[in-house]
Amino acid sequence: MTDQAAPSDVPADLWSTIDDLYAWLDANSPVDGQAGLLLRMLKLSEEVGEVSEAVIGALGQNPRKGVSHTWEDVQSELCDVVITALVALRTLTPDTRDVFTRHLARLRERSLGSPSAA
Repeated sequence: MTDQAAPSDVPADLWSTIDDLYAWLDANSPVDGQAGLLLRMLKLSEEVGEVSEAVIGALGQNPRKGVSHTWEDVQSELCDVVITALVALRTLTPDTRDVFTRHLARLRERSLGSPSAA
């Protein structure tokens, strides 16, 4: 159901891959400007919907389709959501890594307390 690259095929640097995907999308997008930006953000909703479809399929909750997905499909769709979100963030700022890292640190502190408290 999903195309998964072998681990040796996956680039080691997440952030350079996100930059590459952003550049590729920009070079190949038929829509640019504000409309292109909006579509890039809306792509997240599409990907989240695919997670929902995969979960429903893994549980066999659609009587017409039965079990149509696996939990590996759900994992793959969740990865698509994460990648799409990072590319959308890159669309908004070239400082993707710094923005994400700062936000993650704030979330960690809010949820888990300061790292020194652990």
